[in-house]
Amino acid sequence: MDAQELLHLLNSVMGLLFALCYAYQFFYLAVPFLRKDRPLPPGRGHRYAILIAARNEEAVIGHLLDSIQAQTYPQDKITVFVLADNCTDHTAGVARDHGAVVYQRFDTARVGKGYALECLLTDLRRDFPPFDGYVVFDADNLLAPDYLEQLDRTVSQGYEIVTTYRNSKNFADNWISAGYGLWFLREAAFLNHPRMLLGTSCAVSGTGFCFSHRVLQHHGGWPFHLLTEDIEFTIASILSGFSVGYCKDAVFYDEQPVGFRQSWRQRLRWAKGYLQVFRQYGGELLRGSFFRCEFACFDMTMAILPAMILSLLSGLCALASGVLLSLTGQSVLPALLCLLRLVGQGYLLLLFLGGLTTLTQWKQLRATTGQKLWYTLTFPIFMLTYLPISLCALFQRVEWKPIEHHRAMSLREMERQ
Repeated sequence: MDAQELLHLLNSVMGLLFALCYAYQFFYLAVPFLRKDRPLPPGRGHRYAILIAARNEEAVIGHLLDSIQAQTYPQDKITVFVLADNCTDHTAGVARDHGAVVYQRFDTARVGKGYALECLLTDLRRDFPPFDGYVVFDADNLLAPDYLEQLDRTVSQGYEIVTTYRNSKNFADNWISAGYGLWFLREAAFLNHPRMLLGTSCAVSGTGFCFSHRVLQHHGGWPFHLLTEDIEFTIASILSGFSVGYCKDAVFYDEQPVGFRQSWRQRLRWAKGYLQVFRQYGGELLRGSFFRCEFACFDMTMAILPAMILSLLSGLCALASGVLLSLTGQSVLPALLCLLRLVGQGYLLLLFLGGLTTLTQWKQLRATTGQKLWYTLTFPIFMLTYLPISLCALFQRVEWKPIEHHRAMSLREMERQ
């Protein structure tokens, strides 16, 4: 078998593996068009603790707290807690001025949102009686006025963990913020929504999610400290028998990075975090997927690893074939064409996913028609930059670092854009 035949065989194997791993997600795309959501009765009026871990967020946290105070949900059933985590600004003072219960933490050894949430929940369990639910937000978020009202309707159906609809404050800033925005909207509309309609578990994504006191007791607090504590929490909960629900009518907004360096750093942390999660939970996920036939375990396994690994292997196979062809005195053109074909196929697939998301979520995108169309075209480029990021994550040591937020605007100001 010569190098060209080997390259063709390897590409066929990779394509088959990719299809086997992700064919079900193409079925997901059809589910929202084939099934209707069940109408939910009014909620039962649960008591919620709002948890906000904030590090130097004085510019934005006030607007989040204002949007919580503007909720249609009864304010006597909401208590807002802010942990000012290693802050060197006036985050704590701003939060107190807006009526939040504020704790402060100064620990430069154990850094990261996971440690901050653990500290905050430890303080709450010491100082307050249990709440029915705990809702986690980042300081840059803004909530639609009926967010908690809609969330409570889903919680009242028996879901002890619920994630919600994530939109962007600054979608139209540039191709990077739009790339994030489309990815999160695609995750909401064509991953979590179909999962909810099919009765399988959804996945928590960073912010805008709720969990019950029973979940907190089961985990013994918040012992999730990997670089992607959100997916770690999701998988640990699913393996413990909990199912994550999704509320598409509970809408919140967050700020996306606009600089490539900051975006690289954040996504490098995510890629490294997925590897950490798989290293810690992969064995149990695989046993649940293939020995206990638990679909949620299979779904979470596919969500955290194979796409990255298979894409990298496909590219590396093409590069290795080019080297082999060169060493044997043959033309490297077949390997180059193969690499270009892989990139082209990836672009077209991502263009389809981005285009479908843009069309179905058109009214939710805060941008002009021209911007929506242009950023649909740049979305695949944004996603393809994950390949070098993922490659670096395999070898580079990564530490948690905060993301700076500067887009200080109220919900009303955002809606006028």
